[in-house]
Amino acid sequence: MADSKDSILIKENSECAVIVAHPDDETLWAGGLMLMHPEVKWTIVTICRKSDPNRAPRFFKALDKFGASGFMGDLDDGPEQKPLNGSEVQETLTELLPSKRFDFIITHSTCGEYTRHLRHEETAKAVLALRNSDRLFAKQLWAFAYEDGNREYLPRPIKQADLLVGLNDEIWREKYDIITRIYGFREDSFEAKTTPKQEAFWCFKAVR
Repeated sequence: MADSKDSILIKENSECAVIVAHPDDETLWAGGLMLMHPEVKWTIVTICRKSDPNRAPRFFKALDKFGASGFMGDLDDGPEQKPLNGSEVQETLTELLPSKRFDFIITHSTCGEYTRHLRHEETAKAVLALRNSDRLFAKQLWAFAYEDGNREYLPRPIKQADLLVGLNDEIWREKYDIITRIYGFREDSFEAKTTPKQEAFWCFKAVR
């Protein structure tokens, strides 16, 4: 079950944007929370993989499971991880998001969730830049709170995070099925083995 703070922050019919780098990030790091709150109006945005013939249709199937609307960008996601221009990421998000005001936004940490994927960090920084410049507003901003000990182990929730959400077996299994059956990751894949049974978030209130 969720920490009591969860029920305080999440209200019925709240409008939430989950902004991620890749299709599947939304499920890995916040899928349980979304499944636990079907009363929330979820919008999921990913900045990469729109032209991926494998991942893109799977993303939209995952949206159905979450009862969410969603939009995809197509920024470079090559294995070289060439840094993206911050303004380009911000502009992409501005174009993809159907609204500039939400009750809360959930996105990556500026440190990412594991060592290391630039797109996670760049997404987080772009969201913060849009928020700080008043081009994006949310009453609450949440960031995923996971770490991997500099690759010593699979990503795990940070115990000192502001919000820890425990998933019961039914919710976790549904989340795991989205990763393995919809996204198609093998049971021995990084994604399947990582799929956390507890989700963690840093929570920040609006500054304006």
